[in-house]
Amino acid sequence: MDSFSLTVCVSVGYWIWLCLRPVKIVAVNQENNYSDVLVRSFPPTDKGKIDWWLKNKDILKEKYDIPKSSSSGYFTVVFWDFGDGYKEEGKYDRLCFDDMNTKVNCIEKDAVFSVDKSRNMDITFTVYDDDNYRLGQNGDIIKIESD
Repeated sequence: MDSFSLTVCVSVGYWIWLCLRPVKIVAVNQENNYSDVLVRSFPPTDKGKIDWWLKNKDILKEKYDIPKSSSSGYFTVVFWDFGDGYKEEGKYDRLCFDDMNTKVNCIEKDAVFSVDKSRNMDITFTVYDDDNYRLGQNGDIIKIESD
């Protein structure tokens, strides 16, 4: 096998591993109808992220009571890459969780996915690479075209 073929095989194998590794939920923080979920090994593709949500939304509700809707039915769930773990606030613009009784209660702001329910768009998915999707009435995933 030549080096190019070996490189291609290793790259494909690594991509498959990235897509198939299980998502680890490190912590869930809740404030009103906003939920912050700290994760490791979140799916790398738009489809993988949306499919993971659709497959696991009932488990998230049972285990973590998210999403938690406002009285009008709206909610936001943001999935954050846990990265190198908790840090002190130190650096500008870290996301900190005041309910933790420690100085090491912040993460880098690296959102990987969010799910919102709003009046105008029903359920929308944001994947943070400039693409947004919505859940159609018949369960189809529809890409929202930018203006």
